[in-house]
Amino acid sequence: MSMNVTTKKTKDALKVAKLYYQQDFSQVEIATLMHISRPTVSRLLQYARESGLVRIDIADPSVEVPDLADRIRQKYGLKHVEVVPIATIAPKDRIDTVGEAAADYIESIVQDDDVIGLGWGRTLYAIGTHLAPKDVRGVTVVQIKGSISNTESNNFAFESANAFAAAFHTLPQYLPLPVIFDRRETRELVEQETYISHIFDMGRRANIAIFTVGSVQDSALLFRLGYLTRAERDRLQHEAVGDVLSRFIDRDGGIIDEDIDARTIGLHLDDLKNKPHSILVAASPIKVPATHGALVAGYANTLVIDEISAADLLEFAT
Repeated sequence: MSMNVTTKKTKDALKVAKLYYQQDFSQVEIATLMHISRPTVSRLLQYARESGLVRIDIADPSVEVPDLADRIRQKYGLKHVEVVPIATIAPKDRIDTVGEAAADYIESIVQDDDVIGLGWGRTLYAIGTHLAPKDVRGVTVVQIKGSISNTESNNFAFESANAFAAAFHTLPQYLPLPVIFDRRETRELVEQETYISHIFDMGRRANIAIFTVGSVQDSALLFRLGYLTRAERDRLQHEAVGDVLSRFIDRDGGIIDEDIDARTIGLHLDDLKNKPHSILVAASPIKVPATHGALVAGYANTLVIDEISAADLLEFAT
């Protein structure tokens, strides 16, 4: 008799628990459905928890995020990692959320007379829009890769540079050139110009570099800017994991196509390795392969990344 009573109680508790936890019924709705009182529903839910029918796990971002950051820091030998909680953020707002976190970090490190080298793209622009003016003097903001688009697609190069310059009370130094030329000889000739050479020197001297990575999906910004032929895009999609400063890399961070790289104008990737602050900001899981390649090769010593991409990055690296 006792066993039958226990079995019925367990079955009722299980049914109540499923309705309450899995189907979002209220206790009043469950009581009506099962023809029992609301206090009975409450007691059955308590029994379900105490007997182990229901186990409640609380995912605390304040615990999980630091753990992800520490594991990534150790995995890649980085100086600093920030993992940004975004689980409750709408997908359309996640770049903005990561940009805000990166802006807070950048504000904390910029000092008088710093030289800040910038890439471009939506993520960099999101950072710029969240920068608060800081009382510093003698700061230089310089673009570290070509900034002119061959199409109507916006790469946010000038908007990003302007936002950073405004925050740190300076004027931006532009690199007003296509990032990829049609011919290597043209790029070599342009780089000999005094103004362009001066911009490159500033980029190499930058003690802070801030950049993101691109994917090789059809939607990738660099593929939409009119620099590459269809055949070149097909080859890169087959062989590359993405780009860093518009230079296409493999899984280990090595340059994929020497011809395209020779036509690309901007800071060389090895120049990123010895900067005091080489900051990679990643805000999309589709960029995880390129993020991994950049970190393995040592192009960044600081990473700001959303929590979903952070978890995917650790899995990709195994």
